[in-house]
Amino acid sequence: MRKKDDVLEIGVLNLMHDKEDTKRRFERVLTREDCRVNLTWFYPVMHYQDREVPENVRQMSQPLDLNKVKELDAFIVTGAPLEKLDFDDVTYISELQELFDCLSTEGIEQLYVCWGAMVAANYFYGVDKYLLNQKLFGVYPQVILENSPLLEGLSDGFLAPHARYAELSCSQVREVPELSVVSVSETNHLFLAEARKERQTFLFSHLEYGRDALDKEYYRELQAHPEDAPVLAKAANYYDDPAKMTGMRFGWGKAQRHFFENWLKQAEENRFKKVCTQ
Repeated sequence: MRKKDDVLEIGVLNLMHDKEDTKRRFERVLTREDCRVNLTWFYPVMHYQDREVPENVRQMSQPLDLNKVKELDAFIVTGAPLEKLDFDDVTYISELQELFDCLSTEGIEQLYVCWGAMVAANYFYGVDKYLLNQKLFGVYPQVILENSPLLEGLSDGFLAPHARYAELSCSQVREVPELSVVSVSETNHLFLAEARKERQTFLFSHLEYGRDALDKEYYRELQAHPEDAPVLAKAANYYDDPAKMTGMRFGWGKAQRHFFENWLKQAEENRFKKVCTQ
């Protein structure tokens, strides 16, 4: 067993637009009374190759350094507002791929979220991404297809938030022998996939979101693209009064709590196994 003074060292590559909120959300969901967790925040260097790194980014994170990554127990790659871009058009794609190789080679516990899950599954297993006819945006019941320790404590119908413009081909994921489709939404969109042998978890839901995150996302997109107001997706199954967009429901609180507790436990167990083999 781990000693009480041991610390689980987790790296996070923060690719989200709302970086401060993202940091607060992951700090909250990765807090456990029985496990000390230390988060180290990174940003992709190549993303800022032609411009100065913003002050808020420099204050909350450090440049991605694979030598530091190798010393970590687990690593998270967040989502990013890049679903509409081809992977090869992302300015820091080669830096991401070097990170993926490092994590895989070192046997580090990996959690890829939303776009992070798409780009990682594409790199490791060649699964294609495609644009949805309209944004998947709202809170939906999920269907459990395979047993997984990550869903311990949850049953069919648990709620989770989705917010994305693209999807991986679920049929392709099913055809990859190394991957398991663990859960999908009742709308038949991916929720969770896992590598059968590698330390890789692909979470397509923004399960780290807090109560107000979907609401904030809508108004952020509205402010950025007011011309899209007539067709901009409003979060489904989220408001007490959908017409007025009031009364935000935090229906995924239970799923959030169980999933991240289970993932931390899994990361802890992997760390213990690595220590025992050294």
